[in-house]
Amino acid sequence: MAGAAQYSDERAREIIAAHMGLEGPAMPILHAIQEEFGYVPDAAVRQMAEALNISRAEMHGVVTFYHDFRRAPHGRHTLKICRAESCQSMGAERQARAFLDKLKLDWGGTTPDGALTVEPIYCLGLCAHSPSALYDGEPIGCVDAERLDEIAAEARD
Repeated sequence: MAGAAQYSDERAREIIAAHMGLEGPAMPILHAIQEEFGYVPDAAVRQMAEALNISRAEMHGVVTFYHDFRRAPHGRHTLKICRAESCQSMGAERQARAFLDKLKLDWGGTTPDGALTVEPIYCLGLCAHSPSALYDGEPIGCVDAERLDEIAAEARD
């Protein structure tokens, strides 16, 4: 993730302390930790559990319940490929599998150079332009294999 800081226990403690006065601080802390480091490290989960006086298992359950919290460093760019019914009917699953295989990734994986993370998403509301994707927050309709290759190349630049 572009601009993400290297994980630091001290910085995580500062973030947690800054949010402890809020009502229901768990979610704001998680968002702030991920914004700072690009993901939610296991060490931060431990610190949050201690600060919130809950078990690590409970805190882990919160982190893993919400699909937007990442458990590992993320790529500098994100490509979300739609897997909803309309896109499936237009060949998105086959196309995505071929693309992932070409990159030697599985869903949620990041290229070895850290350039691109490929994630599934379920409906972008671009059904009339299926298959669709979202690249760094920009919707793309009528995605084909050539466009996916262009995105991967762009991410590496």
